[in-house]
Amino acid sequence: MRKDQSAVNIIGSLLWQIALGAVGGVGEVKNAFEKSTQGLRLPEMLELFVKIIRSLERVYICADAMDELLPQHRSDFLRSLRQIIEEAPNTRIFLTGRPHIRGELDNHLAKGAYTIRIVPDQKDIARYLTRKVDDDDSRDPDLMTENLKNGIIKTILEKTSAM
Repeated sequence: MRKDQSAVNIIGSLLWQIALGAVGGVGEVKNAFEKSTQGLRLPEMLELFVKIIRSLERVYICADAMDELLPQHRSDFLRSLRQIIEEAPNTRIFLTGRPHIRGELDNHLAKGAYTIRIVPDQKDIARYLTRKVDDDDSRDPDLMTENLKNGIIKTILEKTSAM
């Protein structure tokens, strides 16, 4: 669920994934969690995260759909990523998200990061939508007229071209 996508949960998940790839990393993470009485907080996780990353030659962190994180969680997560990059320069970050969060990314991470704008192909979207509408067995065939179908597809294409 979206509310569960907090910085603590995401960093915790990434920490576990990094630990799996590092010699002794899993044991170190398990020990840290066993020693803590209430679970690790974000600063403790980040400290452990950076320690494990430093033991590796290079680490790539990929996070998809940053725009789908709740704004308060996104800010905490981006601050966490900035700390990781600053303390473990062997880390590379790859993030995806819709264009409207670019300013927020710039505020939290290094300005001038490489940006690749991906524009959806309108013909591909139209083919996909047509197939989905035509394959929808759950709808009453009398409800979807050809004009309605074309209107739906046209509206969605207009919205995606404005992105």
